[in-house]
Amino acid sequence: MLMPKRVKFRRQHRGRMKGTAQSGNTVAYGEYGLMACEPSWITSNQIEAARIAMTRYTKRGGQVWVDIFPHKPITQKPAETRMGSGKGSVEYWVAVVKPGRVMFEIAGVDEAVAREALRLAANKLPVKCKFVKREEGGEG
Repeated sequence: MLMPKRVKFRRQHRGRMKGTAQSGNTVAYGEYGLMACEPSWITSNQIEAARIAMTRYTKRGGQVWVDIFPHKPITQKPAETRMGSGKGSVEYWVAVVKPGRVMFEIAGVDEAVAREALRLAANKLPVKCKFVKREEGGEG
């Protein structure tokens, strides 16, 4: 399960997911990518499940990149606890994903295999996604 090794502050505010992704919105490493179409929190368990689905379908052929990392701690108070007495303890970690963010990339397989692998990964995630290709001829 992905989580930071250490953080400066244990607990964070929830924040807002306003606007579109300003960085990480192009296919940087691989040939094909999976782009989010709506904003959401994606947990470390969901990231891992999607990664496993992709690598299992490609039979560990090609290469897979995970472009998101769960930096944000989510806290919960125990069930049937009275109000007050501070913020709850950290339960899990999430990655904040905005529309246009490329979450997973794949290379070394043909397009049909990549499309199916990314479709299986998208089924594990709580957001609508689309299949994108690397733009040729640009800088990079």
